[in-house]
Amino acid sequence: MEMEKQIQMQTLFVFVNVFVFSVYLVPTAQSHVSLVGDPGMQKDNLRVAFEAWNFCNEVGQEAPKMGSPRAADCFDLSGSSLTHKVTEADNKLGVGKPFPGLCSEDINNTDIYAVQKELYLGSLCEVKDTGSPWQFWMVMLKNGNYDTKSGLCPENGKIVPPFNPGRFPCFGEGCMNQPILCHQPTRLTDGTMRGGFSGSYDLDSGCGAEYHADRSYYEVIWEKKLNFGSWVFKHKLKTSKKYPWLMLYLRADATKGFSGGYHYDTRGMLKTLPESSNFKVRLSLDIKKGGGPKSQFYLIDMGSCWKNNGAPCDGDVLTDVTRYSEMIINPETPAWCSPTGQGNCPPFHITPDNRKIYRNDTANFPYSAYHYYCAPGNAQHLEQPVSTCDPYSNPQAQEIVQLLPHPIWSAYGYPTNKGDGWVGDARTWELDVGGLSSRLYFYQDPGTPPAKRIWTSLDTGTEIFVTQEDEVAEWTISDFDVILTQPHAESDL
Repeated sequence: MEMEKQIQMQTLFVFVNVFVFSVYLVPTAQSHVSLVGDPGMQKDNLRVAFEAWNFCNEVGQEAPKMGSPRAADCFDLSGSSLTHKVTEADNKLGVGKPFPGLCSEDINNTDIYAVQKELYLGSLCEVKDTGSPWQFWMVMLKNGNYDTKSGLCPENGKIVPPFNPGRFPCFGEGCMNQPILCHQPTRLTDGTMRGGFSGSYDLDSGCGAEYHADRSYYEVIWEKKLNFGSWVFKHKLKTSKKYPWLMLYLRADATKGFSGGYHYDTRGMLKTLPESSNFKVRLSLDIKKGGGPKSQFYLIDMGSCWKNNGAPCDGDVLTDVTRYSEMIINPETPAWCSPTGQGNCPPFHITPDNRKIYRNDTANFPYSAYHYYCAPGNAQHLEQPVSTCDPYSNPQAQEIVQLLPHPIWSAYGYPTNKGDGWVGDARTWELDVGGLSSRLYFYQDPGTPPAKRIWTSLDTGTEIFVTQEDEVAEWTISDFDVILTQPHAESDL
């Protein structure tokens, strides 16, 4: 009898251990499956790149002696040595200079040259990984000046002739220029790795100097302790009278295909593209200076592209539509959406439990949760009243949903009160971007199947609009990650 009890106890012990071990191996909804190549910015082997755009997301003309405005800082660490993958000669490549993969017919086309240079830099930086390779985090800089007399920017994808100046800033011919780019290659000193990109749109500025009172300036410095913690990306952006509308973001973009705002193949950090509703974004953000009252600081900006009939984009700028949603956390940003400004609101709001509240329901619609909604300029069945988006600042039509902190977003981990996450309130955020993005209104032609909401760009940073003052924004980002929120087999990644 005693022997039987011992056998039963041993059998039970083995069963319990097998069960616990099996439970440990089975993925759950809490499993951490990252969709980026460098989860949480933890890898010592950094991959980071730089791109600059003019107002319509093209190059137009290179800055003198700067080459095409694409660059990268990618290296592998071996002991205490950094082996850089990209040379300064690579970073200085400009029109007229060949490189592997560049077609001879594109060598003098400024816009296409930049596209091909990004792919080339991506090939130098690429990391082979499970499922798919990845290339780099992307620092994006954009100049908001638009010379309407230049004829450089299409209108909702259509080529249009020059027209008279109006609401866009421009000091005259040349105002859409590309910036000076100064690169400080990453170095390891006393256990800390440090490098950066910096410069100015003022072409008579030089490298090595901090910003001046009357000059534009941008800077991104990255630092990390060896074998410890996250990379910390330190950003500065300064506007000036000549350049009063500037944008600076740190982006996780698609590793292939179209990123948000592009109409050509790109490279980036998203080795698996997140789809609504099954992903979250985690990041730490510390805003030191806000950039003034017109600084639309995006805690998170998500970008994608699909046609008005729900089909995926294919590069046809006449029918593709860039879709953006942006959470603005500057407490000075007002809600243009209001009971008396319903044309600045989406037609309806969807609650976390999937109830629709229409914008004319003045007792229940959360007007103060929306800064502004604008519809794509090529949509054929818009519900009135409506605002249409700026037709010039993307290569194709665009649709934008801009959010403000509000209790209605609490279910998704987003800010609920003005000032949340602003200057003096550094936080680590875990945002249910997938859940929220599945419930936001985006236009579709009536009777068409719903678009797959697959997000090809996720970024954080600021867009400083025109003011009468020179504005300065300063902030740090670390721990950035995009996390799958339901289990997938490893083969899916």
